[in-house]
Amino acid sequence: MALVRRSELKNLSQIELEKRLGELRKDLMKLQAQVASGTRPENPGKIRALKRGVARIITTMHSHQEVQLKA
Repeated sequence: MALVRRSELKNLSQIELEKRLGELRKDLMKLQAQVASGTRPENPGKIRALKRGVARIITTMHSHQEVQLKA
């Protein structure tokens, strides 16, 4: 679930984007809790991918809002 493609996000509605954002943030919180407790995550690169995915979704949500405001 970590890999988020822009082409996939373009076709999603606002509600679906919010749902996906919640899921990614939940996964990110779990991994960050593992790191904070001192255990090594199985895939440390997944944290970075999740952060980028969250950022992409937020950016897409903002661009959808701008389009709706112009219309």
